Amino acid sequence: MSMNLGPLFEPFETGSLKLRNRVAMAPMTRNFSPGSVPGENVVEYYRRRAEGGVGLLITEGTTVNHAAANGYPDVPAFHGLKSLEGWKKVVDAVHGAGGAIFPQLWHVGSVRKEGTGPDASVPGYSPSGLFAPGKANGKVMSREDIADVVKAFADAAQDAQALGFDGVEIHGAHGYLIDQFFWEGTNQRDDEYGGTMANRQRFAIEIIEAIRQRVGPDFPIMLRFSQWKQQDYEARLVQSPEELEAFLLPLVEAGVDIFHASTRRFWEPEFEGSSLNLAGWTQKLSGKPTMSVGSVGLTEDFISGTFASKKEAVEQAGIDELVERMNHGEFDLIAVGRALLQDPEWLVKVKEGRIAEVEAFAKKSLMKLY
Repeated sequence: MSMNLGPLFEPFETGSLKLRNRVAMAPMTRNFSPGSVPGENVVEYYRRRAEGGVGLLITEGTTVNHAAANGYPDVPAFHGLKSLEGWKKVVDAVHGAGGAIFPQLWHVGSVRKEGTGPDASVPGYSPSGLFAPGKANGKVMSREDIADVVKAFADAAQDAQALGFDGVEIHGAHGYLIDQFFWEGTNQRDDEYGGTMANRQRFAIEIIEAIRQRVGPDFPIMLRFSQWKQQDYEARLVQSPEELEAFLLPLVEAGVDIFHASTRRFWEPEFEGSSLNLAGWTQKLSGKPTMSVGSVGLTEDFISGTFASKKEAVEQAGIDELVERMNHGEFDLIAVGRALLQDPEWLVKVKEGRIAEVEAFAKKSLMKLY
């Protein structure tokens, strides 16, 4: 018997973006692009998820054209003829299967270690030369460096539009470069890019405005942001709805169309006194569509169960709670990560009530691309 999944399968439309349903594939770093070029295996990986019914696919993080943008082996670039040719094949494959697709544009900042990628001697770049509060790594960015990276993001977005992508996602979360500017713990600058939250947002705002100028008014721009950082899961950019509103509205003014509010578990409330999660509060305060994310369809917490030294006991929330929250209009879209990595047909199986056929996520899934 099929489940009543209500809003998950309703079409979604905002501006020029039209999606067949409300389910997206979350961006997930895969490390299967030797030479930074996405090959046929990458094309087929995205094609299979589109054929599985996913409405919007957000690519793995793709690096912008800056020597320090990459921090991991075999991550695809979003610049250079061969890499862009590879992404054009991905776009065509996804569109041919009825899906829409955004590239996630990425700069890792001070997460980068020397020895990574084609420019192995280049250090990490960041607002204050900090990987985490009190932990130095790499180079403090000059104003010229900032301008170079802003241009790199704008160039990548313009290329995405030319290749036929349906929009772009800017990676401003999880302790990478843009988030390092947002986060007071890693932004200790004393110029116009540091100090107050308004100043710490300046770098992101310049990127968004530069992209908007290049792509015009109708090309969708999504911003992914988070409270937590890979350097500190308990970190918080804002402590209250009032602070969140002050954070969001300048980003809206700059040109953000959709917010991707990244949390580790979608069912957890963001602020005391309300059941709304971060995406729910973001929608309420910004007036923009939002995407939620966090452990949809998982039976084990991914971060603690796979990377951390100490596992946590994780309370699970089911698809029924997800549907209920979307029925109440808490957020507009839901991103699914590891469940779709494990099983490209996850959405079809859930829709058709074939729950017994859904494979639980396993760490070994990270070791292959299929």
